Amino acid sequence: MTTVLICDDHRIVREGLRQFVVDVPGVRRVVTAASGEEVLARYDVERPDLVLMDIQMPGLGGLEATRRLIRAHPEARVVMLTAADDRDNIATAIANGATGYLLKDVSREELCAAIASALAGQDLMAPSLRRAMTERITTQRASDPASNLTERELQVLRGMSQGKSNAEIGRALYLSEDTVKTHARRLFRKLGVNDRAQAVALGFRRGLVD
Repeated sequence: MTTVLICDDHRIVREGLRQFVVDVPGVRRVVTAASGEEVLARYDVERPDLVLMDIQMPGLGGLEATRRLIRAHPEARVVMLTAADDRDNIATAIANGATGYLLKDVSREELCAAIASALAGQDLMAPSLRRAMTERITTQRASDPASNLTERELQVLRGMSQGKSNAEIGRALYLSEDTVKTHARRLFRKLGVNDRAQAVALGFRRGLVD
């Protein structure tokens, strides 16, 4: 039984897309989710053959939800939904493993054809465009100071994200508290932040911590 999961934080959009998707040949079941968090929580239960994921959502946005979903389930097929032709977000989505993207203003016929193609295992992006998108995000990440974090600095950041004190992080990593503080100062400098809260928030946004 072919299942499609539609994720969008606007109910009217979810229901509108649902009415279109149920008419795609071969689709037997359509379920909806209102957030990226809900998709991650329900994926194991629903086991959809395709996820239509909105990019811009409160809380866990579509880009990060897609990254986490595909990391946990490499077989997942995700098509991004976007209201605008935002190349940076699309590049990020493709680099995170998305199959392709659709603009929300596509016609019913275009949407149905794209979903049928995705369900058949076809890539919704031309190989040349996918390569260009992947190269673009790779270049962006290479110039990102966060990409220069050492493994130890990442471990300290993860400890911070778990609410651990410097002493607790040190015990977990077999480091002195002063050494942890040194790594933290370097971490803050590289990320361009002033304190733990800013570092953790940036870490979540960039996928450095879960």
